[in-house]
Amino acid sequence: MAGLFDVANAPTEEPEQVVVGDFIQWTRPDLADTYPTATHSLNYVARISSGGNTEIQVAATESNGIYVVTVDSTTSADFVPGVYYWQAEITETASSNRLVVDRGQFEAIVDLDTGGTDPRTHAQVMIDKIESLLEGRADGDVGSYSIQGRSLTKLGIDELLKWRDYYKGERRKELNAERIRRGLPTESTIKVRF
Repeated sequence: MAGLFDVANAPTEEPEQVVVGDFIQWTRPDLADTYPTATHSLNYVARISSGGNTEIQVAATESNGIYVVTVDSTTSADFVPGVYYWQAEITETASSNRLVVDRGQFEAIVDLDTGGTDPRTHAQVMIDKIESLLEGRADGDVGSYSIQGRSLTKLGIDELLKWRDYYKGERRKELNAERIRRGLPTESTIKVRF
C-alpha cells in the first residue's frame, strides 16, 4: 500500500467513510481540467444529516495544477460521528461567482482509541436492542398498560420481528459496502470453480 500522507498517492475522489481524528486527503484533477487553479478555487461544505449545526468547511489548495483537499488530524478530531452531506463549490476568482459542481455523502465513524465510544453502527445497535427485547419477552407480556392516566403501547412481536429484519437488511448493506471498499467479494458474489 502506498503512503497516503503523500499527495502523489492521494485518492482522486472524496472518501465515503472517515475515522474521527484521522488525516484525510484527496485530489480532484478532473475539476482542475475544467476550472484551472490559477483562475478558480475549490471549497467543500459538509453538514451532518441529523439536522444539527455541525458544519465542516475545507478549502482546497493547489499542487502541480490540481486541487488538493487536506483535513489534518486536529481538525477531523472535532467531527461529530454521523453521516454528512457535502457539496463541492468552485468559485471564479475574477467574478466571485460560485457553482456547486458535485455532491455526495460520507460517514464519520468513531475512533476506537477514544474511550467510551460505541463502535457499532446504528443498524447494529437497533438489531441488538430489538433482539434483547425479543429475548426478554415473557409469554404473557402485556401489550399496553396505563399508569396515572398515561398509557403506553408496546410493539408486538410481529412488529419487532419486522423491524429486526429491516435493520438486518441495512446491516447487510453496510457489510457489503465495506467488503466492496476493501475489494472483497460481497454476499451476492457467486463463486464458480472450474
